Amino acid sequence: MATPEVKQTDSSTLPPELKAEQALGLVGIGLMQKITSEGKSGLNWLFEENEEKADLVSLRNRLELTSLALETGAPLTTAEVTQLLGARPISQKTERGGLVARRISRNVWKLSKAEKDSSYWRN
Repeated sequence: MATPEVKQTDSSTLPPELKAEQALGLVGIGLMQKITSEGKSGLNWLFEENEEKADLVSLRNRLELTSLALETGAPLTTAEVTQLLGARPISQKTERGGLVARRISRNVWKLSKAEKDSSYWRN
């Protein structure tokens, strides 16, 4: 009786082993993709790439960076202030969305919270 021939493989060509957490994550993602492709779940938003929807990851990053800029009081460039406020500051003091950007010098700004009395939403 002939025994089946077993091929020897070089260990350098084999993919590295996955950790248990990585394998579980891959299985979970695969299951979620299968469920959403079959339309069995309300999780279809996980894999949609519709440009009309809000970019919540970008919004969260912007809010976190704004909070960090307020806490540290770090000087910011005009481009950074434009990104955080969502509009380019055009004067020495620009207020938008409860934030105030004050020009310290050329291309250097400081971000702070607006005073409650200066808001246009007065009761």
